[in-house]
Amino acid sequence: MTAWLSIIGVGETGVAALPPAMRALVLAAETVLGPARLLATTVSPARHEQGGSSLDPRAVQEAKPTQPVGGPAASAAADLVPWAASLPAMLEQVLARRGTPTVILATGDPMWFGIGATLARHLPSEEFTIYPAPGAFQLAAARLRWPLQHAATLSLHGRAVETLHPHVLPGNRVLALTSDRSTLTDAAKLLIGRGYGESRLVILEHLGGADERLSDTTAAAFDPAGIGDFHVLAIDCVADAEAALLPPVPGLPDGAFVSDGQLSKREVRAATLARLAPYPGALLWDVGAGCGSVAIEWLRAARDARALAFERNAARRDLISTNARALGTPGLEIIAGDAPGSLAGHASPDAVFMGGDVANVALFEACWRALRPGGRLVANAVTLDGEGALYARQERLGGELVRLDIAVLDHIGAERVLRPRLPVTQWLAVKP
Repeated sequence: MTAWLSIIGVGETGVAALPPAMRALVLAAETVLGPARLLATTVSPARHEQGGSSLDPRAVQEAKPTQPVGGPAASAAADLVPWAASLPAMLEQVLARRGTPTVILATGDPMWFGIGATLARHLPSEEFTIYPAPGAFQLAAARLRWPLQHAATLSLHGRAVETLHPHVLPGNRVLALTSDRSTLTDAAKLLIGRGYGESRLVILEHLGGADERLSDTTAAAFDPAGIGDFHVLAIDCVADAEAALLPPVPGLPDGAFVSDGQLSKREVRAATLARLAPYPGALLWDVGAGCGSVAIEWLRAARDARALAFERNAARRDLISTNARALGTPGLEIIAGDAPGSLAGHASPDAVFMGGDVANVALFEACWRALRPGGRLVANAVTLDGEGALYARQERLGGELVRLDIAVLDHIGAERVLRPRLPVTQWLAVKP
């Protein structure tokens, strides 16, 4: 199928400012989809032929498709279709017009947290064409004189503000899309809670338009009064003297997690993540997740990584949820029930971590069967039964066995000693 869909990036100046070739695509389309505020800058094909003018935004807000695509000539209001309220409904709007000339008006660069990036997961590349405009991040970086390659870019639009946590680091610069001005209040509270109250906040409204405005403040002094809903949030992170340092490198301090004692200690956790080897988009099963520390560090370590935390204990599932929000991984999926039964029906993992009950033969076999070829399984044992099981599996399946002996500073009276912790036997196997 040839390209039937054009996704056109539009700036604050609207469709009238587009190059002639792109305006021609808009006028030739049977349907133009997009936000009401962009559709309001458009002359529909029917009105254009009659010498009409820009569409009234109120008419766009109320417009509904009144005739099937490919049928008789639709009214001007039917040609300009506002986005539905939810993403699934938006996808239905697009796919229902498959094969007919359709234009989507998007803000800025459609492939940077935009509708183009979403549709790329649902349509073959030959069916649509992208025409980007300078995006919000590019415009914001230009106004602030920030080198864009050195700034973290993320979307808080429709996403939990806690996703900001991994980027809150001394000296880091962040550019974020937002849902509305309530996102600013939530982000300021998060920064203050992390000990970054003196971080500089710049709210860049209506970038590239006649109403462009920049407001410069700090997280501690932020006041939402007078701020509109259409803006980019820029954060220049400044840490207080006592702020905890929580980098994305695995091995967060044990105190960063709330737990009931079922926690892979920092040094063991770092070694475990090194062998699990997180990478972009990879899926981890954390089986017997405890407080979720391994799954959470996996998600923090690689872009778009995914993780399922399997935990039968309800109180520990609550701990996992608390830790996931506090450490910036609210997307961690928590699965209740007894393993191996609870493992059924989930996507095959790229990596599996077994941190408990490693001697359980049925559990191991279920994990090994589910693991995709080339995937990695890491198991940690502290008991003799667990060690014996790992020795037997290594004999049969190969892989690496490592003994981790760790001692920490302690005191006997006035004297300092290094007190050993329970040794951990760690097995890594790669499935053929």
